[in-house]
Amino acid sequence: MISAYTGTQVRQAEEPLLASGLGDALMQRAAHGLANAVFAELKTRGRRVYGASVAVLAGKGNNGGDGLYAASFLAARGVRTTAVLTGDSAHALALAAFERAGGRVRRLSEAAPGKLAAETACADVVIDAVLGTGAQGGLRGSAAGLVAALAELRADGAGKNFVVACDLPSGVDADTGEVSRPVLPADLTVTFGGAKAGLLADPGADFAGRVEVVPIGIEEHLPEPLLRRLEEVDMARILPRPARRAHKYSRGVLGVVAGSADYPGAAVLACRGALAAGVGMVRYLGPPEVADLVRQSCPEVVCSTGTVAENRVQAWLVGSGMGPGDHDQLQRARDAVDSGLPVVADAGALPALPDVLAPQVVLTPHAGELAALLRRLGRGEDREAVEAGTLAAVRHASQLTGATVLLKGATTLVAAPSGSVYSQADGTPWLATAGSGDVLAGVIGALLAQAGSDVGRFRKVGADGDARWAAIAALGAALHGKAGTSASDACSGGPIAAGGIADALPEVWGKVSKLSNSGAGKCNSHSQPLR
Repeated sequence: MISAYTGTQVRQAEEPLLASGLGDALMQRAAHGLANAVFAELKTRGRRVYGASVAVLAGKGNNGGDGLYAASFLAARGVRTTAVLTGDSAHALALAAFERAGGRVRRLSEAAPGKLAAETACADVVIDAVLGTGAQGGLRGSAAGLVAALAELRADGAGKNFVVACDLPSGVDADTGEVSRPVLPADLTVTFGGAKAGLLADPGADFAGRVEVVPIGIEEHLPEPLLRRLEEVDMARILPRPARRAHKYSRGVLGVVAGSADYPGAAVLACRGALAAGVGMVRYLGPPEVADLVRQSCPEVVCSTGTVAENRVQAWLVGSGMGPGDHDQLQRARDAVDSGLPVVADAGALPALPDVLAPQVVLTPHAGELAALLRRLGRGEDREAVEAGTLAAVRHASQLTGATVLLKGATTLVAAPSGSVYSQADGTPWLATAGSGDVLAGVIGALLAQAGSDVGRFRKVGADGDARWAAIAALGAALHGKAGTSASDACSGGPIAAGGIADALPEVWGKVSKLSNSGAGKCNSHSQPLR
């Protein structure tokens, strides 16, 4: 399990050690971890450590001190190091250590940002250590000019180096993932004590690259995390498994209200996603012409008639491929929500549901649909605002509606009304294809139908009470993402269609389920890589 915290939570965890006079020790531990990560990255990329060049963009605070100490350790191993001091001062002890180690100092105040950016771009490694977790807003003045010029050079291919962010990329909000440009995109972020929530939420995750957590001794003082990410071993712990004497009804029955004359394929894809995710039976309710297509495509599905109340199921999927004119289907969606059973509500159902819902109702909007939902509830966000602050938006939507809300994206966020949040980024950009969300809805619906009354297994992933619905949705997002990646890998990393996601899911499920007793996924004692 990856646990992520706000900057305030991490700083509060540091306070007992700072009060004991261990402030410099914390900084040294962080710097050692940062330096070791740079060593490892150089070796991984086939570059020699001795004689390599490293440029550190060092701010005047503790983040700059971490970077300067790390550079002094690198210099002691034969690395040619240059510190670019972006402020009018620097951490005195760290700067002294850097200079004793033979490091070269450049001051931004004494050089043109463009010229200094060109020099910095020639280094093998650039360490961004300008702003830390306590910074308010982004880079300003000449520091902003330097980073903007350096980012432009890298975008144009002039910089062949790799960038390592110290704790977090400067300009990324540690708490929310919101971004104040300019930001230098990192290939690797080495963060200290615990992952920062802003690194696991978009748009901050766009700039973080791979994230590695370095323990520094504050971990026992950390509170409950703001955000969690399921790893494969966590997924294995909560995957439903049929008992030896299970039958199709005990394995869960999912009712599907999806599809329309305009979008009949959505119903097919939703059913395929559900069938691939272990549910015992799928019942379909919808227009006769759509039901015929479902029968032809998925003969395992039972196409039913009658009302929602007349069909016995353990959970419902509603909304995929439905529009505002599909009155019968929308009424079925409302009836499903009123049943009190777990429901995953996608796409066309979202505008038709009551404003106030319950935690067992999982809403699955993309950013545009979430913006529309928030506007309906009296908030003024547009899609651009949601995408600029995904973590805040999904949490707010869950609090307003009382539902579990899953915001689809490159990083998928799931928020429970209780405040628990999960972040999953297991997929490939090729998942951005028509019908992918329908398959996801089917996967989550199948998992809801199999949830049963065993709430104990969800405590293994920090999900008590109603937060289990968020954990189930996060599990669905993770399975869906991994299935998409697997399907793309089977095509040598090429594009996929939505049906291929469903086809790949059973094999992914099988591989993950084998990890439940293997201990795989445990992190080593030195670093915690986030994938």
